Amino acid sequence: MGDTFIRHIELLGYEKRFFPSQHYVYMFLVKWNDLSEKLVYRRFTEIYEFHKALKEMFPIESGDINPENRIIPHLPAPKWFDGQRTTQSRQGTLAEYCYTLVSLPHKISRCLHVMNFFKVRPDDTSPVTDSQIKKPEVFLLPKDSKKNPTDITGPIVLQTYRVIADYEKSSRSEMALTAGEMVDVVEKSESGWWFCQLKNKRGWVPAAYLEPIDGPDESEEQEPNYAGELYVVQKSYTAAEEDELTLKEGDTIEVIHKLLDGWWVIRKDENTGYYPSMYLQKSGEENSPVKSELRNRSAPPRRSTIRNAKSIHKHSRKQISQETYRRNSRKYIQSRRNMKGNFKEKANIILEKNEQEENRSKAQPAVPPRPSKDLIMNRCTESTRRKIM
Repeated sequence: MGDTFIRHIELLGYEKRFFPSQHYVYMFLVKWNDLSEKLVYRRFTEIYEFHKALKEMFPIESGDINPENRIIPHLPAPKWFDGQRTTQSRQGTLAEYCYTLVSLPHKISRCLHVMNFFKVRPDDTSPVTDSQIKKPEVFLLPKDSKKNPTDITGPIVLQTYRVIADYEKSSRSEMALTAGEMVDVVEKSESGWWFCQLKNKRGWVPAAYLEPIDGPDESEEQEPNYAGELYVVQKSYTAAEEDELTLKEGDTIEVIHKLLDGWWVIRKDENTGYYPSMYLQKSGEENSPVKSELRNRSAPPRRSTIRNAKSIHKHSRKQISQETYRRNSRKYIQSRRNMKGNFKEKANIILEKNEQEENRSKAQPAVPPRPSKDLIMNRCTESTRRKIM
């Protein structure tokens, strides 16, 4: 079996292809133990044949001898005609199947049969196409696919970006870029590494090397949130630029602006600066092996460090200076302090009023004056009067 094994298999969606005839293929992002990530395409008939062979190799674990011993997941047989509705509705089962498959004992999940099936094939990187026939339609699973894996309403048109400078890949999972190329973005990761495809090439590229075609600014970029979100530093980083911050593992900070290039603006006390988002984790969230392995990668480059960048847009991308971040951050912190002070003052006034009311309620009632003898004689009964007399 060797040392190579699969860490995770993620179902991304499916493609509707038209060559040599109309058919459907599922898209899987296969994550290997060397941290490489490969995109592979498989028809469901192939997946089912793989499943049948796996059951034959492990008859005990497949439940052929005793159904109670079955640990290999079930997979429904292909239908006589697999249309788009069937392809779409099967995604939940297929995603669960892949998750369970990787979690099986190593003698199954790391056997050669599994390794060879999910290895990249020539037609994964260079699919057979015909220029006269329209391009495949891509149907991606939504981010919340675990809740509703069949929630896809139509083909998703991948966003096209332009490369602004040459980029040499530094690992097998990345993709080299040449200035002026047009790439389709399959996935935008918060880390600043985007999974892209270009003709027959696919891989991770730094978002800073890409620009939208319709304008210099990102329409999906969020506005600053000076209230901040609490994050914990998971990996130390020493600032390489003046507008970055140096932090140590374990520091607690506030994120005030999440940028798509993976360099977020953070606040530590009253200081602000850029920091790699892939080295941060939201306060209260549990760490995971996948996130830990991701942090072993280097942070993506920032756009300000790219040499010979050539944009097609006349205007440069809008950018907020750190001075503006700091000024607005101080204003927010001061207003927050004032609000706390006002709230505390109002609370003290309410407490004082409550104490005064309590003191009033606890005060002793006034003792009425003793009545005179004549008044008692006039108001008492005849019986009482006789006793007094």
